[in-house]
Parts: sequence; C-alpha cells; structure tokens
Amino acid sequence: MKKKAYLIVLLCLLLVTAAGCSGQTGSSADEGSGKSDEKTLVLAAYGGSYEQKMKEELIPKFEKEHGVKVKYITGSSVDTLSKLQAQKDNPQIDVAFLDDGPQAQAKAFGLLAPMDESVVTNLANVYDIAKDKDNVGVGFGIISTGLAYNKDVFKQNGWEPPTSWNDLADPKFKGKLVLPSIANTYGVHFLLMTAIANGGDEENIEPGFEKMKEIAKNAITFDKTADVSNYFLQGQTVASAWGSSRVFTLQDSGFPIEYVIPEEGAPALMATVSVVKDAPNGELAQEFVNFVLDEEAQLLFANSLFDGPVNKNVKLEGDIVDKVAYGEEEIAKLIKVDWEAVNAKRAEWTERANKAIEVAH
Repeated sequence: MKKKAYLIVLLCLLLVTAAGCSGQTGSSADEGSGKSDEKTLVLAAYGGSYEQKMKEELIPKFEKEHGVKVKYITGSSVDTLSKLQAQKDNPQIDVAFLDDGPQAQAKAFGLLAPMDESVVTNLANVYDIAKDKDNVGVGFGIISTGLAYNKDVFKQNGWEPPTSWNDLADPKFKGKLVLPSIANTYGVHFLLMTAIANGGDEENIEPGFEKMKEIAKNAITFDKTADVSNYFLQGQTVASAWGSSRVFTLQDSGFPIEYVIPEEGAPALMATVSVVKDAPNGELAQEFVNFVLDEEAQLLFANSLFDGPVNKNVKLEGDIVDKVAYGEEEIAKLIKVDWEAVNAKRAEWTERANKAIEVAH
C-alpha cells in the first residue's frame, strides 16, 4: 500500500510539473506573439527613385518616431488601384500613393477614407490645388506635364525648341517620336492639352482627337509605362509629352534633355497620398499622411525627386526653384484637371484612342 501511495504521489508531482512547464511555454509564446504584434503600417507606393528615397530617409524616421514597422508594396498607380479593388472587403493596405487620376477613381469606388484634420494638422498649410473637395486624400507633390526634347538633336538640326502642344505634329518629327499612351496619366494629359490647344476641353475632346491623329503620324510607338527614359537614351525619340519630375531626373544624370511648358499651359499632375477605407491601422495611416506633408518630407520630395512642395511653409533655394512648381504664383498657372469629368469618359476615350490612334500607328 505504501508503495502504491508513493507512486500516486509521484505521478501527481509529475503532472503538476508538466502543467507548470506547459504554463511557462504558453507564457513564452504569448511574449513572442506580443513581439510579432508590433504594428506594421503597409504602404502601396511608387517604385524607382520614390521607393529608394523613402526607404533611405523617410520611412526609418517614421518607424523610429512611432515605434512601428513599415512594409512597402511597390507598384504603379494602376497596380495599386487594382489591389485596393481586390481587397475592398478585407483591406490589407493602410496608405495608398496614387496619381490624381487613379486616386479620383479610388475615391469614386469608395476605397478611401477622409482625412482626420485633428491628426493631419499639416492640411492647414497645404495649397488649395492639392486638396480634395471632400478631404479624401491629399496631394503631396506637384508635377506638371509639358514637352521634353533632346537639346543636342534640336541644335544639330537647327530646330527651335517646341512652344506649343501642336508642334509635335510637324512633319520633321516623322519616325522620331515616342508618345505617351492613353493608358497612363501623361497620355490623358496629352490628349486633353491638344484639345485645349485647339479650342476644346474635357467636355469637348474632339479637337484633341483630331490633332492626335495628325501627331500620331510622327510616332514610332505609344509608351504605356509612363517612363520614356530609355527611348530618349537610345535615340528613338527626340521629343515627347512627359512629366517635369521625370525630365529633370534624367537631366540630372547628364543627359541633354530640356523641359518646356507650352504656351497653352500645362496640367498639374498631383502625386497623392490617401488613407485606405477600413485600413487595419487607420489612425497610424493618418499620422503617416501628416508626416508626408511635413516640411522635412516635402523638402526631400522637392530636392531629390523634383516634386513641387504642397506645404506653403517650405522654402526652397538654389537651382531646384526653377525645376519644380514652387510658390503660389507658379502653382496658380497650372491647369487642374477635372478628374471626375475625365474619368466618366475615360473608358470611352481609351477605347477610341486604342483603335483610331495607337493601334493604327
């Protein structure tokens, strides 16, 4: 009996010890999961130089200030818009960087949340051109779409720099142009500005299509990527409709490219940042938007990426002043596209441009 009692006591002790170990293991797992529960803010944003500069300078600062991790998902505006649509019922992205055209689509689809002005306090310092009328998203960088040309080629041929959107219809450019496709923002801007240059606008696009048919006779191809750098570098194009920031980035590398705003004007291309509706980290996302609008971040975008600052308090110095949309007077000269009107007709324009202009040439 004593032996049996002893065995029972021993068995009980072993069970208690095992239970204790199990409890300690559970505690350790909880601690580990606590560490893995550290907030992760997910950005969907542009690649290339944007990604490089943000990862090098902006993101580490935000992570340190807020004690969080930032995950960066690279993609074009169209890519990001597609992701937001696919995740509508279960958002995985907190902050979306989009060109203003796709951003207007995302807003119309109900994919974005309004700004919380109590958190995004820098909104008070933003130019009106960068604000959304419903406060859904905000522009963080102002770019203009104008005409880019190879300075050396023009000089060698004795050509004057272009001064009008209509200049690209000149027969001397036959077989020497790569133009932006209607599939990207530059292409939409190009169509719209050829319309404006010939008496039309968003509501009367016919003059644009007529002029584009003429200009297209000079085109080798229509680029869908929004980056015609290689076409310039390889000599396949001597001029194109392109964004100021991309032109000056290429110029900064030593290539003889120049940028002009045509006499009919230039549309503003707004790089925007928005909080995703029902984002996993909504408040943190609002804080990131405020961070992007802060003077320090705005200086980085201007000096490194040639984006005009939207924060009125930013002071620029040196050559950069002539390469970005800077100051109230210069910004006021830019044409703000009515994206609600454009997007309502964009599918129709795209189909028409594909059939009558891009595929045909």
